Amino acid sequence: MSEARIDRISNENSTAGPIISGITTFSGQNYFVPPKGTTAERSSNCPPGSIRFNTDSAKLEYFDSLQWLEMTGEETATISARGILAGGYTGNPGFVNTIDFITISTTGNGQDFGDLYVTRHHHGDCASVTRGVFAGDPDSNVIDYVTISTLGNSSDFGDIDIAKGLSAGCSDPTRGIISAGDNVIQFITFTSTGNAQDFGDILSANQAPSSFSSRTRGIIAAGYTFPANINVIQYITIQSTGNAVDFGDVTEARRRSGGCSSSTRGLIAGGYFTSGGVNTIEYITISTLGNALDFGDLTNAPVNVAACSSSTRGVFAGGDYQNVIQFVTISSTGNAQDFGDLQNARNANQGLSNGHGGL
Repeated sequence: MSEARIDRISNENSTAGPIISGITTFSGQNYFVPPKGTTAERSSNCPPGSIRFNTDSAKLEYFDSLQWLEMTGEETATISARGILAGGYTGNPGFVNTIDFITISTTGNGQDFGDLYVTRHHHGDCASVTRGVFAGDPDSNVIDYVTISTLGNSSDFGDIDIAKGLSAGCSDPTRGIISAGDNVIQFITFTSTGNAQDFGDILSANQAPSSFSSRTRGIIAAGYTFPANINVIQYITIQSTGNAVDFGDVTEARRRSGGCSSSTRGLIAGGYFTSGGVNTIEYITISTLGNALDFGDLTNAPVNVAACSSSTRGVFAGGDYQNVIQFVTISSTGNAQDFGDLQNARNANQGLSNGHGGL
């Protein structure tokens, strides 16, 4: 067996360093460092099987001859996905700063994660694979965040433009979107801290929608423009800026519902119809345009229900001062099943995860 000892190998464009061929085994004392760069710096002129580290997503990726794909399987994301369920209020003592966490691939009760930096309800949440961000509240313009893989209290991130509740959030791996509460859409960059920036506007002033995303497209569904619920679904392209565009309609005009997604399918569940809570779940295919379709039913009819997801499972928790957590398999249709209970019954809490469809 031949042996090569080298200090440097060629870069991804083959413009520097020696090109070594015929090596069948590679070993190092501790680790090796592959080429790295941002998503924008990806090369399209490289052989199939090329690997690199994407500094935007913090993941290894490989070139399949047509495009760069992440080197993480759906099963890995599903097993490791952690759901965060935060804030809201109870009948007594009132508003809470509690953060629960769950492992989405299992079932069981919510466990204590820590406390929010500010007590909040009716807020908009979003997450990358590492950070969960909470934004929006009728009484505060503060944005705070947690590191999802650890336990502990949230920390100050920055501010949104004004104090606003009845908001919604979604994201891709690098950018979080906070929408509604009025007609303004704002965004943050997860890897930094600082104030939210203007993205564009939704189609009309819209409060209490649900929201979710794929890696490219953010969805804002239903809600209300006082005094009536609306049935409009709209979308944005997350890595651009600009106004939302019409997608289609939900089957039931509703507000204060929960939204979550896989990379291809989004779910809208629960909420308030014309005379009370509804238990219906609807779904859309995110990459297309069109109206929502019936998916199944929740075990109850919660208003202000929180939602989070892995790449395969959607979870809905709380609402209407209840502690119920329930789940569905996103790729199928059917009724929700019992998952467990929150630490305390609450209303107007919100959810996020490190394994949702936008990642």
